[in-house]
Amino acid sequence: MPQIILFNKPFHVLSQFTDEDGRKTLADFLSAPGFRAAGRLDYDSEGLLLLTDDGALQQHIANPRHKRWKTYLVQVEGVVSDEALQQLASGVQLRDGITLPARAARIEPPQLWPRVPPVRERKTVPDSWLQLSIHEGRNRQVRRMTAAVGYPTLRLVRIGIGDWELEDLAPGEHRRCEVDLQLPSAGPRKRGTGSRRRRH
Repeated sequence: MPQIILFNKPFHVLSQFTDEDGRKTLADFLSAPGFRAAGRLDYDSEGLLLLTDDGALQQHIANPRHKRWKTYLVQVEGVVSDEALQQLASGVQLRDGITLPARAARIEPPQLWPRVPPVRERKTVPDSWLQLSIHEGRNRQVRRMTAAVGYPTLRLVRIGIGDWELEDLAPGEHRRCEVDLQLPSAGPRKRGTGSRRRRH
């Protein structure tokens, strides 16, 4: 049965196991021979990254055709207006076309781990938090969406991909589970929560 790893990717870590430039990679946090990332998470973003040892499952998760919702907590510069929320939800015009409808809501500042290094504070400019869910796979899409409606992203944390959620995993921690692929149209089903490990 295919195996999957849920990993909380820290800030400034690559979503791969090697890097010629000496940047931190997944290998600094876990040993998982045969596993590959299912989709990407940018170097300057944090949160849930899925890895699997099954090629078909990797493609199923990563392919936007399956419309698997990805949910993010987004800290932005400025206080987001109702009009901007509506734009995010209904579709934003980007250079590569208009985005599909999303789910967007203002939220209170979430209880997250401190980012290292911290987000630079500007005492004269307020910030606010959004929860944003999309089911596309464009490059740096969330950052481009918030910038397009006038609110640059300061911090981006992915907390969910389909049925998989970050839950209480700390940065650098991971847990494994098995996946039943018999019903791909309904999305892979999790089997158990597996074990959680952290490598220092």
